[in-house]
Amino acid sequence: MHNQDGYFKEIKMDNEIKTQHLINRGRNVLTEEAEVIISATTNINEQFAEAIKIILNISGKVIACAIGKPGYIARKISSTFSSTGTASFYLHPAEALHGDLGRVSREDVMLILSNSGETAEIIHMLPTLKHIGLPIISICGGPGSTLAKNSDVVISSQVARECCPLNLAPTSSTTLALVLGDALAVTLLQERGFSRQDFALFHPGGSLGSRLRQAI
Repeated sequence: MHNQDGYFKEIKMDNEIKTQHLINRGRNVLTEEAEVIISATTNINEQFAEAIKIILNISGKVIACAIGKPGYIARKISSTFSSTGTASFYLHPAEALHGDLGRVSREDVMLILSNSGETAEIIHMLPTLKHIGLPIISICGGPGSTLAKNSDVVISSQVARECCPLNLAPTSSTTLALVLGDALAVTLLQERGFSRQDFALFHPGGSLGSRLRQAI
C-alpha cells in the first residue's frame, strides 16, 4: 500500500514467518498457472489441428503479431518457430499500420495474439489483412471478439482470471498463450521430421550449438 508520500510502506514481520510467507506466495502462483495450463488441454482441438495444417501448407512465413505483454510472447513463439523449422518473424501492430504491412503477402499466415480480441491496433489491421487474403490464426481469449470473428482459426486462450491478485497484470493469460505457441511449434517440428542435425544447422552458437556439433 502507498503512504501519503506515495511510497510503498515497509512491511515488517518476523524473518522466519516472512520467509515462509514469501515461499507460499510464489508457490501459489505456480500452482494457479499450472492449473490454467492443465485445464486448457481441451483447447487443443480441431481448431488447433486446422492451424497446423494451414501452416504446413503455406509457402511463406508465419507472422506473429501482438502488442503489449502478448507482444513479448509473440516474439518468443516466432523465435521458437524459426529455430525449429518453421520460418517466422514478428510484426509489431503499430509499425504494421505505418507501412510494415508491406512485409505481408498472401503466401504467409498471420498468427495474432490478443487476450481481449479487441486490441485497437490489431483491429485496424484486419481490413488490410483481409484484402491481402492470407489466412489468420488467432490465439485469443475473447471468443466473441472482433479478432475471433475475423480469424480463420481460433485457438482459445481464455482464462477465468489472472493469477495477479488484482486480476489486472497479464500473468495466467500470457503463460497460457506461450504454452499454446509451444504446442504449435513442437507439433510442427514433429510433423516436419525436424532433426538434431537440422537444429544444429539453425543454432550453431552457444553451448547448445557446441553440444549439438559434438554429437553429430
